[in-house]
Amino acid sequence: MPDGPPAMDPPAISPPVFGPPALRPLPAAIFASRWLQLPMYLGLIVAQGVYVFLFLKELLHLVTHAAEFSEQQIMLLVLGLIDVVMISNLLIMVIIGGYETFVSRLGLDGHPEAPEWLGHVNSGLLKVKLAMAIIGISSIHLLRSFIELGTASTDTSLRYDQVMWQTIIHGMFILSAIGLAYVDRMGEASH
Repeated sequence: MPDGPPAMDPPAISPPVFGPPALRPLPAAIFASRWLQLPMYLGLIVAQGVYVFLFLKELLHLVTHAAEFSEQQIMLLVLGLIDVVMISNLLIMVIIGGYETFVSRLGLDGHPEAPEWLGHVNSGLLKVKLAMAIIGISSIHLLRSFIELGTASTDTSLRYDQVMWQTIIHGMFILSAIGLAYVDRMGEASH
């Protein structure tokens, strides 16, 4: 008889698990299909470059002809520049927020230049932010229409009709944004 405690089998060591568990083929294909959106986001980046070109072209036009333009013409050109910037901001929200929400994480946690809103973005919040950006763009277009209408020297009956419809559509954008924000708020309250 041996002295001391009885011999025990060594504990079974399970192999280390690296990464997430493997998916079955159909769920894996469905999950991987999110990458089909990548070319669309890259295309939006190209569109962003086109808007930068448009902004620079309009800015050059404003600067080179500033002495010839009236105050109202300058105001309309500046509103056009603001419109381009707001559309560009909308593109950034869709590119960054959409990619982060629907395709893959960007890995910007702790990055000093990461947008503040990106840390808590979800599809509901992204929809509300996009709706607010569209309202801002619509407001600029409506303001330009009001200014142009005030200076119209030709038949304005059609223009009044156009401005009326722009105002109605703008109001619908506002109601839609309020509805989206309400639904998003209800969703947060239920969690």
